[in-house]
Amino acid sequence: MPADSPVDWTDDGLPRSRAFGDVYFSAEDGLAESRAVFLQGCGLPEAWAGRRRFVVGELGFGSGLNIAALLQLWREARPAGGQLHIFSVEAHPLSADDAARALARWPELAPVAERLVASWPGRARGRHRVELPEVSAILDLAVMDVRAALDGWEGRADAWFLDGFAPAANPQMWTDEVLGLVAVRSQPGARAATFTVAGQVRRGLTAAGFEVAKRPGFGRKRERLEARLSGGPAEAAAPPRVAVVGAGIAGAAAARALRALGVAHTVLEADRPGAGGSGNPAALVMPRLDAGLGDAAQLFAQAFARAVQLYKALPDAVISRGVLQLAAAPRDADRFARIAASDIFEPGALSPLDGAGASARLGEAVGDALDQAAALVVEPARVLAAWLGEVSTARVAGLERRDGRWRLLDAAGSEIAAADVVVLAAALGSRELNPQAPLQPVRGQASIAEGEPPVPAAAWGGYVVPTRGGVLFGATHDRDDDRADLRAGDHPRNVATLAKALPGLAGRLAERPLSGRASVRAVTPDRLPLAGALGDGLFALTGFGSRGFSLAPLLAEHVAALAAGAPSPIGRAAAELVDPGRFARRAARRS
Repeated sequence: MPADSPVDWTDDGLPRSRAFGDVYFSAEDGLAESRAVFLQGCGLPEAWAGRRRFVVGELGFGSGLNIAALLQLWREARPAGGQLHIFSVEAHPLSADDAARALARWPELAPVAERLVASWPGRARGRHRVELPEVSAILDLAVMDVRAALDGWEGRADAWFLDGFAPAANPQMWTDEVLGLVAVRSQPGARAATFTVAGQVRRGLTAAGFEVAKRPGFGRKRERLEARLSGGPAEAAAPPRVAVVGAGIAGAAAARALRALGVAHTVLEADRPGAGGSGNPAALVMPRLDAGLGDAAQLFAQAFARAVQLYKALPDAVISRGVLQLAAAPRDADRFARIAASDIFEPGALSPLDGAGASARLGEAVGDALDQAAALVVEPARVLAAWLGEVSTARVAGLERRDGRWRLLDAAGSEIAAADVVVLAAALGSRELNPQAPLQPVRGQASIAEGEPPVPAAAWGGYVVPTRGGVLFGATHDRDDDRADLRAGDHPRNVATLAKALPGLAGRLAERPLSGRASVRAVTPDRLPLAGALGDGLFALTGFGSRGFSLAPLLAEHVAALAAGAPSPIGRAAAELVDPGRFARRAARRS
């Protein structure tokens, strides 16, 4: 058993927690216990009858047994058109191999257990999303302390599985504060179930507003608890019709995220998919490095992991794997080591590399580097083709709110389309439809050497990456320039940028005929995207600068969740970082 595994295995094949000294499920029949305590204890499947969206929260993901049992029941008895959302918390996550070994005890769970294990969440500290489209379910796992997980989650659960280890072994899971947060994160009428009848748990649930009752226990346990909040769920609103403006990576990611939530949508594009910044022949997918390791760093790490997860599901879109981040200053080696040692990335995703190792990789002398083994180079056109679906060619020149809906207008003021919700995903073009959006143009021209042998991907301020038929490198960075014309004078600038890091490669490429591509990036004053509500059913998904392929997939899921009234994959602190209203709030505080 690996030293970093949170489990040992008993002689009879039960997983036992190293941290808490207790088994993950009953030796008698863990599956039967899960069904009796949690599924029946929360009134399932009756409680979700007729519901369009049902949300289950869980404290203690463990081996995934409760969720596998839930998914099996949902598959058998879900309401027509229903979507299941699961939010679970686990401070000591198991590996996929350990989960597969634990769940193999119940062959009847195999259809859902195998799918769950195949998409098993990562072990990095933070939030992880797993989509299970075969059963119309989405799992968000928070790998962190339970209080931080609940405090940051802004969803509302209809049912709770309270399945931490026993209060005597794991008291922090059962505090009044935690149980109070469970109540705050619940819908009216929500039900909660647990195997323990400890006095502190009964008192904590009662103090939080639950009506608590003892019920006959499972196996050798005499009793268990069921709890319920007063009231009942509000009548579900009709699903919105959404219009997405823009067919670059932001619009494509929005379309994919809305489709995963079962939300009808239309994508409108003035020119063609990828006409703007998403039209290069290759794109880097790598994390923005932040040695502060605070909220922004955690958001960048989560976005990177989600982007990689989704692109790897499109194998034809991946050009190459692994990117070297070259040190630009002497202090970078220490910064790289600190970031690589942090727990917000998956084990092995990042590792420091000395100059000798980096030079061997790149074929010429360079200094220290950060080996980003999990990073990717992807082909944008294939990503857009896979995610966009049907695109309507139309230039949206204006928006008008009328009778609770948005009218999307052409330059003559005629209606192109109407929608309940509009997502502005048109990069700098979003500013034309919402002039208050604080977006600045930054022109970038990349150079392309066709027919050049593939090179390892590297970044240092500039970048060089392989394409399907050559090498892409650059790019220029001209603030307040909103023109996308191709300029011959920019190729020498890109060669000079390349020569600062890889003079040998730059010398070879300088002798080659170069083509290029220019586009205009949209950036914000704080260099963080705009991803959230603008008000009255209008949302922004823009301001990604040159990091759209790394950040847009996750933040599109956040915006889609807000638009659909579903739980978001990101926490409250991350949502505040990218909320479009942050600039107005800062201005109000200053004044």
